[in-house]
Parts: sequence; structure tokens; C-alpha cells
Amino acid sequence: MSTYETMAFHLETERLILRPWAESDAAEFSALLSERGDETYTVEHGRERIAKLLYATEITGIALLPIQRRAEGDFIGYCGLVIGRSTLEEPEIAYELFRHAHGRGYATEAARAVVGAAGATGRKRLWSTVGTWNTPSLRVLEKLGFEQDRVSMEGTKEVAWLTRSLP
Repeated sequence: MSTYETMAFHLETERLILRPWAESDAAEFSALLSERGDETYTVEHGRERIAKLLYATEITGIALLPIQRRAEGDFIGYCGLVIGRSTLEEPEIAYELFRHAHGRGYATEAARAVVGAAGATGRKRLWSTVGTWNTPSLRVLEKLGFEQDRVSMEGTKEVAWLTRSLP
């Protein structure tokens, strides 16, 4: 049994709303995953992924949340906490945005809200793992006070492990 509070599943910032997943997010979520370029994801795949995320949230009390721009009301990506390569006690922060939403501070703004929500659960530390080539993501984490712990190899790719104390 977890000794942590459940993470807030509705977060608001000046420009963004992070909220629970809805089935209506499936098409946009699939489009976002497809933008990675490794494969094309169907809406059905998006629905399945959303169902898995919602189930994981029920079990863990932490969540990856869709990001919606407040003014436009559009889905631009996701941000939240996952177990990922880490643990429930010290989860990973994760985020991904559509390319058209890059470079506007949205990832930093969303991730800052998630760091606050993570601190409110009573956790003491967060992790993030990012490809060392992903300079924009590394910049976001630096702005949020994450510091590099180590670098590991996954296949042929270097992965930076960063950590941040809470609150």
C-alpha cells in the first residue's frame, strides 16, 4: 500500500489545462505518437493506450495527463508521472508535445505544474530519462532544477538520467 497521496489529475496553469484522458483524445494521441516517425498509430491503438494509462493511474495514483491549450482548447501533448525506468516511490516525469507546439514554453509550463503535483503527494524525488541528443527536453529539465545523475546506453542510444529533489 502506497504511503503517498494520490496525484492531482486536474492541473491548470496560465495557458494550459492538464486533465484526465477521455476516449475522444484517441485520434489526437495517435497522431502525436505517429509524429515520432517510427510507425503510424491508428485511433484504435490510441484508445488502447488511453485505457492502459487510465488503468495504470487507478493502480498507482499517478498519471500522465493530456495537455490542452486554455485559449484554443486543443490537445497539444501530454505530461505527467510514470513509473517508466524508475519506481512508484520516485517516478519519472514524462512529456511529449506535437512539433507545432514546440519552442513556446508549453513543456516547461506543464512540467512545472506536474512537479508541484508530485511534491504534493509527499514524494521526495523525481527522475527523468531523456536521450542525450534531445537538447530541448534537457533544457526543459534544467529549467525545472533537474540535474544529471548518470548516462547509460540503451542499444546504440545514450540516455541521460536526471533527478530532482522535491518539494
